[in-house]
Amino acid sequence: MSKVKKRVYGFLRGSFLTDESAFKNWRIIIFVVGLLLVMISSSHKSDQKVIKIAELNKLKRELRAEYIDTGTILMRMKMESSIREKAIYRGLRPSETPPKKIKVTYKDN
Repeated sequence: MSKVKKRVYGFLRGSFLTDESAFKNWRIIIFVVGLLLVMISSSHKSDQKVIKIAELNKLKRELRAEYIDTGTILMRMKMESSIREKAIYRGLRPSETPPKKIKVTYKDN
């Protein structure tokens, strides 16, 4: 067998984990596995944050639409014609005599 075939065969069998320099290999493998776990965890956390941001944006759009609808309803309720209708329904009517201005003077002794 050629030297390259022996190395490939030895690698596939896992002899790099059992020979005399295996301690160095194990340290590197554990380090790489640790980095992979950190990368996977980070990826999951970022995916969760993206999903949360999308949900919050959807909620924000819904609340903004509700705010605009409520503002429109309020503007209609504050219109003079709407107030007149409600006043007539309650038995109130506009005054026939215009209001008088009252002027208060204060003299200090």
